[in-house]
Amino acid sequence: MKKRNLSAKKKIHNFYLEKLKNPRIKKIYSEFERKLGKYTRRKFSIAVSGGVDSMALTFLAKCHSIKKNNNYFYFTVDHKLRSTSTIESIQTKKKLKKFGIVCDILTWKNDRNFSNLQAKARESRYELIFQKSLRNKVNLVLTAHQKNDKYENFFIRLLRGSGLKGLSSFQSNKTKIKKKMNIYILRPLLNISKEDLSYITRSTFNFSIEDPSNNNDNFLRIKIRKLINQLKKNGLTFEKFNLTLENLNKSNNAIDFYVKKNINENTSLINNKKSVIINEIFFTQPEEIVFRSLSKIIHNIGNKKSFTRGKKIFSLVNDINSIKNFKKKTLSGCILEKVNKSIIISKEN
Repeated sequence: MKKRNLSAKKKIHNFYLEKLKNPRIKKIYSEFERKLGKYTRRKFSIAVSGGVDSMALTFLAKCHSIKKNNNYFYFTVDHKLRSTSTIESIQTKKKLKKFGIVCDILTWKNDRNFSNLQAKARESRYELIFQKSLRNKVNLVLTAHQKNDKYENFFIRLLRGSGLKGLSSFQSNKTKIKKKMNIYILRPLLNISKEDLSYITRSTFNFSIEDPSNNNDNFLRIKIRKLINQLKKNGLTFEKFNLTLENLNKSNNAIDFYVKKNINENTSLINNKKSVIINEIFFTQPEEIVFRSLSKIIHNIGNKKSFTRGKKIFSLVNDINSIKNFKKKTLSGCILEKVNKSIIISKEN
């Protein structure tokens, strides 16, 4: 490497290491490093939106790569949903390049005809980053979800009538969201506040892209965000709220334990693992255990992208328990038949 390049690299490294001397930034980085300490892999990908949170994540990741000699791949997605999205992606790429970070722009070619454009955009964004990551032999993608996102997600799901699983699902630091892809999302900032991440971005890159939808009251998340801010002003402390979320998560993990137990003890795989026989004891378990167990089996056998809607699973359980002449049904790519007192679930051709 040429002397000039070595000098530039040293200057960039010194920038990051000097910033880490700031006590507030150092404390946040230490939490970030601790969260990633249990992963032995030395390759990670970063989803960079250009927003305040993701720029802070990018800074922390770069520090981590310098200190631990890890390899990070940075990706930003030009979603084409706003007329300025391409310009914003280029701005983000150029800004990060000045700080020694190579950020690739991935482009989503959408036709805007989807019924839920926001959800489809989020799904496609992950799809693009996952595919690019796997080509680089990376199966851990870091996102900038932070403490405030955790609270917002809880309230959104509460308003939608979610059960315990839904209310606690965002507590996990590691999640697999693509069934057919061996890749996981890591959320190392879930215990870090937005205020702290904003401080990092202002104190380091001093650059971020503001998403205009953050001020659009037509989106439920923005309404929830304003509600939470109002609750804060009226004395709501999130230390106790966080304890409630942790307790919900523990309860959810306990139920998952008995779901696995129910499946292991009361089902058998047949036809080269393409079908499942469920015995009658399976359906004598508590309602939530039966619901989750059956939902998981149908999801695995049907091999669909998403889980079957809860109403359909509940209806199916009621039919199995109440209809004596239950013989055959189809649901989510599965065929369900009753043979004597057992239920056989097979993949639909």
